[in-house]
Amino acid sequence: MNPSGIVAIVTGGGSGLGEATARALAAKGAKVAIADVGMDRAEKVAGEIGGIAVKCDVTSAEDGEAAVAAVSGKLGGPRILVNCAGIAVAMKTVGKDGPHPLDLYRKVIEINLIGSFNMIRLFAAQAQELEPLEGGERGVIVNTASVAAFDGQIGQAAYSSSKGGIVGMTLPVARDLSRAGIRVCTIAPGIFKTPMMAGLPEDAQASLGQQVPFPPRLGDPSEYASLACHIVENQMLNGETIRLDGAIRMAPR
Repeated sequence: MNPSGIVAIVTGGGSGLGEATARALAAKGAKVAIADVGMDRAEKVAGEIGGIAVKCDVTSAEDGEAAVAAVSGKLGGPRILVNCAGIAVAMKTVGKDGPHPLDLYRKVIEINLIGSFNMIRLFAAQAQELEPLEGGERGVIVNTASVAAFDGQIGQAAYSSSKGGIVGMTLPVARDLSRAGIRVCTIAPGIFKTPMMAGLPEDAQASLGQQVPFPPRLGDPSEYASLACHIVENQMLNGETIRLDGAIRMAPR
């Protein structure tokens, strides 16, 4: 799919991987809607790329429905969805203060996994009604997992569970939506220079980067965005999870 003139929704597009993807899609001529809970940053980015910002809590069915409807009303029917909204926590199954709080585990699953599926189902319901493009294609979905889905470290039980769920649903959702001409892929990034990582001291960031076999550095969000755009443009990519990690395999800690 050529992104030029196509409507795209990027969840979590106000910062990090989502912001980089929103900017990259806009640079290719897409009409981008940033769906985020942090509207100040979302509106700033949207203003800079000529897009729109829509307030959306991805865990809410009502918010998701309203966001997709708002995008359709303002820009037209969306054909691209990139799910970047998510959170990370670090907590052992049983720590010094007792067992992992169940509500915190549930929150990570709600945002990262259920939030992604919520937006997938609502986007797909709209996209399947659009006229097909070349090759019968109607839409493309790009999800964000993590290498933690495969190499979960100590303290990542909740985060790894959520990202493993995203990997696990990629193929069945792609098969579900194949009749509608909607493709589904997932990117599993390694250690990237996101706002969360940027909060660490420079020496700590450098140390983490040195763990990557090659290139020995943190990934740049623009590299995630580049792959997301390629998935959009390459019609044969479907039902696949792609590690974007410089060949790192995470150690237990």
